[in-house]
Amino acid sequence: MQPTKTNGVFCLRTFFHRCPLVAQRLFVMLGACGLLSVVVPLHSWAGGLYITEFGTPSMGVANAGSGALANDSSIAWHNPAGMTHLSGTHAQGTAGLVFGNTKFDADSNTPVPGGDGGNAAINPAPILNGTFVHSLTDNLKFGFALGSVVGAGLDYGTSWAGRQQATKVKLLTLTGMPSVAYKQHWLSVGVGLTINYGNLDTFNLKAPNPAESTIKADGDDWAFGFVTGVLVEFSDRSRLGVKYQSKTKYEFDGDIKVSGGALGGVNVDSTLEIEFPQLVMAHFYHEFNDQFAILAQADWEDWSSFEDIPLSTSTGQSGAIPRNWKDTYKLGAGIHYRPTKPWLLMTGFAYDSSPVDAKDRTADMPADRQLRYAVGTEYQWSERLKLGANFTYLDAGNAKINSSNLKGDYRRNELFFMALNASWKF
Repeated sequence: MQPTKTNGVFCLRTFFHRCPLVAQRLFVMLGACGLLSVVVPLHSWAGGLYITEFGTPSMGVANAGSGALANDSSIAWHNPAGMTHLSGTHAQGTAGLVFGNTKFDADSNTPVPGGDGGNAAINPAPILNGTFVHSLTDNLKFGFALGSVVGAGLDYGTSWAGRQQATKVKLLTLTGMPSVAYKQHWLSVGVGLTINYGNLDTFNLKAPNPAESTIKADGDDWAFGFVTGVLVEFSDRSRLGVKYQSKTKYEFDGDIKVSGGALGGVNVDSTLEIEFPQLVMAHFYHEFNDQFAILAQADWEDWSSFEDIPLSTSTGQSGAIPRNWKDTYKLGAGIHYRPTKPWLLMTGFAYDSSPVDAKDRTADMPADRQLRYAVGTEYQWSERLKLGANFTYLDAGNAKINSSNLKGDYRRNELFFMALNASWKF
């Protein structure tokens, strides 16, 4: 029997009735692939979906203390309040690459037969970032940050064991953040607006046997949020920064298309609503002397509010599937060491808790607990120019999956970030 159509548009009620598992999985997968309120490749994340690998110098300490360091314009990303620690006009540009190694190992009893998907990471993905801070007065600063990551995603192929969860995802994101900050004595306060654009170029999965139809979704949206922060300066060598980032809601307008197999010929408009949660970040920086400094951070992300994924269509169908996520926490520490005046060496480590249990985890986003190991260096080329290089290795855990249509874990689940940066003072 052919799928029912109404005015040339597939009636999703028929699809839901005939393939409820696919419809449910479509909701879950689309939600997991929603736009991020930071600039990231899809297969990169911190405790939930947010990441910190912007290519800025703080990448060399796994982002520890980034909201309190405040020694170049990258502070416009990390904590707008810290812009008051800069004088004059500063700018920074970063460029880098991220490589992934994401290999699934299916259990012998996984319900759907198939391969392991090989290395699912789409490699490489670029990291691009720019920041600017200008002193309006001695105590009032203006900043702007802009970044993009292009061509990121996952591609398992169409015949692997988890094809009913995801086969391919590609996402482009762009975020701009204007901000202002004001200082009064030892206290600085900053606020910024986040302007986010995202384009879900491709999201594919396979319908259950015997149909094996390809389900494809795409769409784009603009979304807005805000950040605010404070910087407490205990002395010239010691300071504490705290940043709050608001939740951000997206209405991801696009299409759902089904081709091939028994269900081929579907094309329907859709709207996916994704609300990404609030977070709080606390950062500390302290110089012991001209050679040594320590950096630390403690973050909380409200992923327990990520309860369900509403999806509606032009045919009047709607649904919401629980995600069952939980709050995540991050702890990080780093060291700065200056062997000679023009050189700065750095290293850091960070731990993120897992946002999801094995029974709720899906292959489009194999997030588990994460361990970050980072190193970096800076060289003061001149009074006005500073150059840097950073490397971060991310161990994303074995990300065990124990769902109704996929069982197994990831024998390799890692990312490699490499970036260069240049900072100017005018």
